[in-house]
Amino acid sequence: MKIFLLGYMGSGKSYLGKQLSEKTGREFLDMDEVIENREGSSISEIFEKRGEIYFRKLERKVLEELVNSKKPAVISLGGGTPCYGTNMELIKNDKDIVSFYLKWNIESLTERLSLEKDHRPMISHLENREKLEEFIRKHLFERGFYYNQSDHIMNCENKSAQQIIDEISGKLV
Repeated sequence: MKIFLLGYMGSGKSYLGKQLSEKTGREFLDMDEVIENREGSSISEIFEKRGEIYFRKLERKVLEELVNSKKPAVISLGGGTPCYGTNMELIKNDKDIVSFYLKWNIESLTERLSLEKDHRPMISHLENREKLEEFIRKHLFERGFYYNQSDHIMNCENKSAQQIIDEISGKLV
Protein backbone atom coordinates (compact mmCIF):
# COMPACT_ATOMS: atom_id res chain seq x y z
CA MET A 1 0.00 0.00 0.00
CA LYS A 2 1.06 3.56 -0.74
CA ILE A 3 0.18 6.48 1.53
CA PHE A 4 -0.31 9.81 -0.22
CA LEU A 5 -0.16 13.03 1.81
CA LEU A 6 -2.00 16.00 0.33
CA GLY A 7 -2.41 19.55 1.48
CA TYR A 8 -1.47 23.15 1.04
CA MET A 9 2.14 24.31 1.20
CA GLY A 10 3.29 24.55 4.79
CA SER A 11 0.92 21.82 5.95
CA GLY A 12 3.79 19.48 6.89
CA LYS A 13 3.53 16.94 4.08
CA SER A 14 7.29 16.41 3.84
CA TYR A 15 8.05 16.55 7.56
CA LEU A 16 5.17 14.28 8.54
CA GLY A 17 5.85 12.03 5.56
CA LYS A 18 9.41 11.36 6.74
CA GLN A 19 8.19 10.60 10.26
CA LEU A 20 5.39 8.35 8.99
CA SER A 21 7.85 6.58 6.72
CA GLU A 22 10.02 5.70 9.71
CA LYS A 23 7.05 4.55 11.75
CA THR A 24 5.59 2.35 8.99
CA GLY A 25 8.84 1.08 7.47
CA ARG A 26 7.90 2.40 4.04
CA GLU A 27 10.16 4.37 1.72
CA PHE A 28 9.55 8.14 1.75
CA LEU A 29 9.25 10.04 -1.50
CA ASP A 30 8.70 13.78 -1.84
CA MET A 31 7.19 14.35 -5.27
CA ASP A 32 8.81 17.79 -5.64
CA GLU A 33 12.23 16.27 -4.88
CA VAL A 34 11.64 13.47 -7.41
CA ILE A 35 10.85 16.10 -10.07
CA GLU A 36 13.80 18.30 -9.10
CA ASN A 37 16.22 15.38 -9.19
CA ARG A 38 14.94 14.24 -12.57
CA GLU A 39 15.20 17.73 -14.08
CA GLY A 40 18.34 18.85 -12.27
CA SER A 41 16.53 22.09 -11.39
CA SER A 42 14.38 23.44 -8.60
CA ILE A 43 10.60 23.63 -9.07
CA SER A 44 10.79 27.43 -9.28
CA GLU A 45 13.53 27.20 -11.96
CA ILE A 46 11.42 24.74 -13.96
CA PHE A 47 8.45 27.14 -13.82
CA GLU A 48 10.69 30.06 -14.75
CA LYS A 49 12.58 28.42 -17.61
CA ARG A 50 10.06 25.94 -19.04
CA GLY A 51 6.68 27.29 -17.91
CA GLU A 52 3.75 25.89 -15.97
CA ILE A 53 2.39 23.71 -18.79
CA TYR A 54 5.72 21.88 -19.07
CA PHE A 55 5.81 21.47 -15.29
CA ARG A 56 2.24 20.13 -15.06
CA LYS A 57 2.92 17.55 -17.82
CA LEU A 58 6.09 16.44 -16.03
CA GLU A 59 4.22 16.36 -12.71
CA ARG A 60 1.51 14.13 -14.23
CA LYS A 61 4.12 11.74 -15.65
CA VAL A 62 5.85 11.44 -12.25
CA LEU A 63 2.49 11.01 -10.51
CA GLU A 64 1.58 8.15 -12.88
CA GLU A 65 4.91 6.47 -12.13
CA LEU A 66 4.36 6.81 -8.37
CA VAL A 67 0.79 5.51 -8.61
CA ASN A 68 1.87 2.54 -10.76
CA SER A 69 4.83 1.62 -8.57
CA LYS A 70 4.34 -1.60 -6.64
CA LYS A 71 6.66 -0.53 -3.81
CA PRO A 72 5.01 0.45 -0.51
CA ALA A 73 5.80 4.10 0.16
CA VAL A 74 4.79 7.30 1.90
CA ILE A 75 4.52 9.99 -0.77
CA SER A 76 4.11 13.72 -0.18
CA LEU A 77 2.52 15.38 -3.17
CA GLY A 78 3.08 18.93 -4.32
CA GLY A 79 0.41 21.28 -2.99
CA GLY A 80 -1.14 21.72 -6.43
CA THR A 81 -0.70 18.17 -7.72
CA PRO A 82 -4.22 16.87 -6.91
CA CYS A 83 -5.81 19.99 -8.43
CA TYR A 84 -4.77 19.65 -12.08
CA GLY A 85 -6.32 17.59 -14.82
CA THR A 86 -7.51 14.21 -13.60
CA ASN A 87 -4.74 13.78 -11.04
CA MET A 88 -7.10 13.36 -8.08
CA GLU A 89 -9.15 10.77 -9.98
CA LEU A 90 -5.95 8.85 -10.72
CA ILE A 91 -5.16 8.79 -6.99
CA LYS A 92 -8.70 7.94 -5.88
CA ASN A 93 -9.16 5.13 -8.41
CA ASP A 94 -6.12 3.16 -7.26
CA LYS A 95 -7.12 0.62 -4.61
CA ASP A 96 -3.49 0.40 -3.44
CA ILE A 97 -3.44 4.07 -2.34
CA VAL A 98 -4.81 5.64 0.80
CA SER A 99 -4.81 9.45 0.78
CA PHE A 100 -4.70 11.88 3.69
CA TYR A 101 -5.45 15.59 3.51
CA LEU A 102 -3.44 17.46 6.15
CA LYS A 103 -5.94 20.21 6.90
CA TRP A 104 -5.08 23.48 8.62
CA ASN A 105 -7.11 26.65 8.90
CA ILE A 106 -6.11 29.81 7.03
CA GLU A 107 -4.79 31.54 10.14
CA SER A 108 -2.49 28.63 11.01
CA LEU A 109 -1.20 28.33 7.43
CA THR A 110 -0.57 32.08 7.35
CA GLU A 111 1.40 31.83 10.59
CA ARG A 112 3.38 28.80 9.44
CA LEU A 113 4.14 30.22 5.99
CA SER A 114 5.03 33.70 7.20
CA LEU A 115 8.03 32.07 8.90
CA GLU A 116 9.10 30.36 5.65
CA LYS A 117 8.14 33.04 3.13
CA ASP A 118 11.67 33.77 1.92
CA HIS A 119 12.26 30.09 1.08
CA ARG A 120 9.06 29.64 -0.92
CA PRO A 121 9.11 31.23 -4.39
CA MET A 122 5.31 31.17 -4.77
CA ILE A 123 4.85 33.54 -1.83
CA SER A 124 8.19 35.35 -1.45
CA HIS A 125 6.89 38.33 -3.45
CA LEU A 126 3.96 39.01 -1.10
CA GLU A 127 4.72 42.22 0.79
CA ASN A 128 2.89 41.62 4.06
CA ARG A 129 0.88 39.22 6.19
CA GLU A 130 -2.46 40.45 4.81
CA LYS A 131 -1.38 39.70 1.23
CA LEU A 132 -0.13 36.28 2.31
CA GLU A 133 -3.43 35.46 4.02
CA GLU A 134 -5.39 36.66 0.97
CA PHE A 135 -3.22 34.46 -1.29
CA ILE A 136 -3.74 31.40 0.93
CA ARG A 137 -7.49 32.05 1.24
CA LYS A 138 -7.88 32.21 -2.56
CA HIS A 139 -5.84 29.04 -3.14
CA LEU A 140 -7.60 27.05 -0.42
CA PHE A 141 -10.95 28.04 -1.90
CA GLU A 142 -9.81 26.77 -5.32
CA ARG A 143 -8.08 23.64 -4.05
CA GLY A 144 -10.41 22.57 -1.24
CA PHE A 145 -12.67 20.69 -3.65
CA TYR A 146 -9.77 18.40 -4.59
CA TYR A 147 -8.19 18.06 -1.15
CA ASN A 148 -11.55 17.11 0.37
CA GLN A 149 -11.79 14.08 -1.94
CA SER A 150 -9.00 12.40 0.06
CA ASP A 151 -9.81 9.14 1.81
CA HIS A 152 -9.14 10.81 5.17
CA ILE A 153 -9.23 14.44 6.20
CA MET A 154 -6.85 15.02 9.09
CA ASN A 155 -7.61 18.10 11.14
CA CYS A 156 -4.12 19.14 12.22
CA GLU A 157 -5.07 22.11 14.38
CA ASN A 158 -3.65 22.08 17.91
CA LYS A 159 -1.99 18.69 17.43
CA SER A 160 1.64 17.72 17.65
CA ALA A 161 3.35 15.99 14.75
CA GLN A 162 3.35 12.79 16.82
CA GLN A 163 -0.42 13.01 17.40
CA ILE A 164 -1.05 13.47 13.67
CA ILE A 165 1.22 10.54 12.79
CA ASP A 166 -0.49 8.36 15.40
CA GLU A 167 -3.91 9.28 13.99
CA ILE A 168 -2.81 8.47 10.44
CA SER A 169 -1.26 5.17 11.59
CA GLY A 170 -4.50 4.28 13.36
CA LYS A 171 -6.40 4.64 10.10
CA LEU A 172 -4.03 2.27 8.28
CA VAL A 173 -4.98 -0.76 10.36
